[in-house]
Amino acid sequence: MTEAGQIENVSDTALWVAEYRAMETSRQDAIFTDPFAARLSGERGRAIVSRMPRGKQMAWPMIVRTKVFDEVVLDYTKNRGVDLVINLAAGLDARPWRLDLPPQLHWVDVDLPGILNHKTRELSAETPRCSYEAVTMDLRDESRRRALFSQLGAKHSRTLVIAEGLLVYLTPEAVGSLMADLHSQGSFRWMMIDLASPRLLQMMDRMWGKGVQRGNAPFLFAPAEGTKFFERYGWKEQRYISSMDEARRLNREMRMMWFWRFVMKLYPKRMREEMKRFSGMVVLERI
Repeated sequence: MTEAGQIENVSDTALWVAEYRAMETSRQDAIFTDPFAARLSGERGRAIVSRMPRGKQMAWPMIVRTKVFDEVVLDYTKNRGVDLVINLAAGLDARPWRLDLPPQLHWVDVDLPGILNHKTRELSAETPRCSYEAVTMDLRDESRRRALFSQLGAKHSRTLVIAEGLLVYLTPEAVGSLMADLHSQGSFRWMMIDLASPRLLQMMDRMWGKGVQRGNAPFLFAPAEGTKFFERYGWKEQRYISSMDEARRLNREMRMMWFWRFVMKLYPKRMREEMKRFSGMVVLERI
């Protein structure tokens, strides 16, 4: 029998992050609102956050990430002609219901049956803002994945793919294979991801490694070459968005960050440059 709040599989990380969105929504000064997050995370999501070491204190990176992804999605769907958003490992993300998206937009969520069916059941009485489709699939199934990408690629002309909180759980080989499959579709123009540095991966592993490994969801991907990793698969960095810079802009910095900013000024130049890409979100575009 597993203990309450213990991560049992990778889909449980979606409950974890949904609870962070619920926490932010409950604030008077919330930088976004997700009225579905508390319902979707449920008691299990709250238990996971309570059990995780520094669970509530470390909510800020995921909250900042949510807001930045929201902004990019709205920009690309309203101002750049995106007609399809594919959300890989969509988890409990409720953007099709909570964002002011163009009604003609087609949105496709892809994730494992357990977590995606949970979301669609909970939101069955809600009306999405755009055309919505849920596809239950294990993204490791390469033949099904390629068939889906081919089908969607043929029907649309300007696609934005988002993968929020996915790549860190994949091996570099699996990430490369996925990126190559996405690039095979000419209409897949942009992709937005979050990206950890090797130093951040080490910190995450020290803090949460045992918990996620018990659930067979270890942290794996943080390429030393950063976004250059993706170039060999046909994608280049269009924009890098620093999590720390965005946290400052959005007034969601971790406690004592002012002190760490001061300490970082004393670091050697090489380390200061490295810390600029300690943690961030990236918009990639086709080469």
